[in-house]
This record gives sequence, C-alpha cells and structure tokens, in this order.
Amino acid sequence: MAEQDKALEFTGERFTPECVREIRYEHWHRYAFALAVARGKRVLDAACGEGYGSNLLAGVAEHVTGVDISVEAIEHARTRYGDRGNLQFHDGDAAQLAFADKSFDVVVSFETLEHLLAQQALVAGFARVLADDGILLISSPDKHTYSEVAGFRNEFHVRELYREELLDLLRPHFNGIRLYGQKLLFQSMLWTLDGSGEGAAMQTVDADGKVSPGLDYAPLYFIAVCAKQELPADLPRLSSFGDREESVYSHYNGEVRRNMSAGARIAELEAEIDRLRTSTRITPSSRWPRWLRR
Repeated sequence: MAEQDKALEFTGERFTPECVREIRYEHWHRYAFALAVARGKRVLDAACGEGYGSNLLAGVAEHVTGVDISVEAIEHARTRYGDRGNLQFHDGDAAQLAFADKSFDVVVSFETLEHLLAQQALVAGFARVLADDGILLISSPDKHTYSEVAGFRNEFHVRELYREELLDLLRPHFNGIRLYGQKLLFQSMLWTLDGSGEGAAMQTVDADGKVSPGLDYAPLYFIAVCAKQELPADLPRLSSFGDREESVYSHYNGEVRRNMSAGARIAELEAEIDRLRTSTRITPSSRWPRWLRR
C-alpha cells in the first residue's frame, strides 16, 4: 500500500503526521519529550489517535498500548504500525480504561483532556492503572491564552482549563507535579559546536529593549509531568524541538518574499496610475473603480 493511501483523513479533531509546520512541531514535540521517560517501560498512550506517537514511543519502550475511542483510528493504527511486536492498539474510552490496576509504568495522554467532560474520571483512571512509581504526562491548552486572548474557539474542545484548574485536577492523585509551558517561539539559538559547556542561558527582550532572564512568555499549552511518589531527577529544565528542514521558518520566509513582491508590484502600479493622471490631465470618473480614483 502506498504511503499516501495509509493516511488518515485530517478533520481537525485528530492530528495526523501528514500535517505540516506549526501543528506538527507542537504534537511531535510532546512525544519526543516523553521518550526519555518511556525508555524500557510499559507505556499506555491514552487517546492515541492515528498512532504515530505510540509508534515513536515503541522504539524505546518495553511495550506500548495505544487506546482510542475511534474504531476507525485504531484500525488505521493497526494497519500502519502493526508490524511492531511491542506495540498494540485497542479501541476504548480513555475515561473508562479496561486495564488492571498498576498495569503501566508510564501513561501519556496528549490533546485529550479538553475533549472530555469526564475529566476527573480520566485522571483518576490514569492514577489507577499506573504503578506506584509510575509517571503521567498529560497536556492541556491554557484557556486564557489559547481561547480568551486569541479570541478563538476550537469546536472540538468541550472544556478547557486555566492553570490552577489543571493543577487542582491533578493534585488529589499525584504527589509530584511539574508543569511545563509549550509554545512555538521565534528564537535565536546559540550552541557549542564541540558539545562542551553546561546549563542553559535563556533571555527575553521587551519592546523597550530591556533584556530579562528566562523565557518570559505566556504558554499556549501546559505539559504536566506527574508522579505518585517522586518526579524523575533527570527531567530537563528546557526542551527544544525542531525539524532539520526548518519547515516553519521556510514557510515564513516564503510568505515574506511573496508579500514583499506583491507590495513592490502594487507600488509600481500606483506610480503608473499617477503618471497617467499627470500626463493626460484627466479627471477620475465616478464610474472608475475606487482604487483608480485615488
């Protein structure tokens, strides 16, 4: 079967790996971030969708189980990724998991929470199927920046959460919680080419030219790493992710070039109109298009 025949139709509800640029960065980064936690572990990918993330995690995990409520998505995942011996897919409701207690070492659930009203049942179920030393990684859009500030409504989101609402949902079940912010940023990066050096220096400049330490941005999404006992000691302070082809940057540069070219052409046309008006001394008619009567 050809690669294009394997693609699951993108409806806006579930990400597919054929999506490009910004949405690709956001979704792949979450699973890439989870790789270190999933290494050698029994992993549940709850609401796995198309299955690309489960397949990625299966490259390092002992075993991965992908679950999604969509039978179509699960059938697709089995067809596309079913050749991995340590990867299985099951259809089912992530808020009503049909697994025994303490069945998994890691649960990942990205872009799930906001699609459900049964959020307490979802998180309680994750805590139940996790081992005592298990880790949950879960994402959630920040209602303030994602919807209120942007003036945007995602038709597939049932209930979005503010930061404190997300923490209040997680705290009854997990002793350790570390919240990460996620957002695509335009950054200038410096890195040592010989691999030397320690730590990371992060800075943000404001409109007045004042440089402050840290990444001073409002997150678009939250990624919560949760532990029943203690959080892993090796969790990074910062996680950076990109594609070697720099698809977002290339698209941005292409749009800038097109806009500049269009602007130059408009300026040429306006100059020609002014020249014609001056040379012929004609008075614009009310029947002319408005842009010619300027």
